Amino acid sequence: MAIPKVNKDECTGCEECVEECPADAISMANEVAVISQDDCTECSACVDTCPAEAIIEEG
Repeated sequence: MAIPKVNKDECTGCEECVEECPADAISMANEVAVISQDDCTECSACVDTCPAEAIIEEG
């Protein structure tokens, strides 16, 4: 597994991933989700939650 990546062009700033992340590894910057590489546990909750499909896992 790998740390998910946010497609900044697709992110709508809804903050659903921020609320869903059990590791509190996601914050918002300029209305776009940012995933902390240090805090992410690679659980993929954000990938499954994102309604815009802006968060993807890269193998």
